[in-house]
Amino acid sequence: MDLIAKITNNRVMKNTDWYNSLAKPLFTPPDQAFMIVWPVLYTMMAVSLFFIARKEPGAEKAKAILIFSVQFLLNLAWSPVFFGAKSPVGALVVLICLLFFLFYTIFLFYKQSKAAAFLLVPYALWCVFALYLNIGIVLLN
Repeated sequence: MDLIAKITNNRVMKNTDWYNSLAKPLFTPPDQAFMIVWPVLYTMMAVSLFFIARKEPGAEKAKAILIFSVQFLLNLAWSPVFFGAKSPVGALVVLICLLFFLFYTIFLFYKQSKAAAFLLVPYALWCVFALYLNIGIVLLN
């Protein structure tokens, strides 16, 4: 167990060192901000999806949930690409795709539940901010 902890901590430290060595754009928030923002956004995403899941079965509902799932998988892929692969350019591609599917999700959710769509707006705004940060890191490094 100690060996696994050492390997994990060593990998985290290397990624932290790498990230800390990057030049970052103006308005990059402190690391603690991400630990506050993401749980709130994930909760809002879950509630939004719950509103859609309660709707009557149908093709539109299935399509909305499928597109939500795609954007969510892209959301989950961003960190391993950025931090794991140490690829800000790859992460930028993932983020652009994520935003496309996220805006499409909001559009589809809006047709089913305005509340579900509006719950995703803060997430979309944060992802646009993340796009700014990601582009800044690509350009500055």
